[in-house]
Amino acid sequence: MAVPGRPEIRFETKEESNARREREFMALTPWERLVLFLRDIERNPPAEHERGEAKGNFIIRKRSHEVRG
Repeated sequence: MAVPGRPEIRFETKEESNARREREFMALTPWERLVLFLRDIERNPPAEHERGEAKGNFIIRKRSHEVRG
């Protein structure tokens, strides 16, 4: 039985793992997906060479948590 917050050992092929992860992700609400995406980007920001050239795309930047007045 899976315990939240504890790693779980699974024996499955890469294809099975990818299919399971996709099913779990798609079962989330759109808001939960966005939160996970932003959390992942914060934990693992893209390397400079992965960013590519600036094309005028929409960019989300994190600000400090200070209250502005």
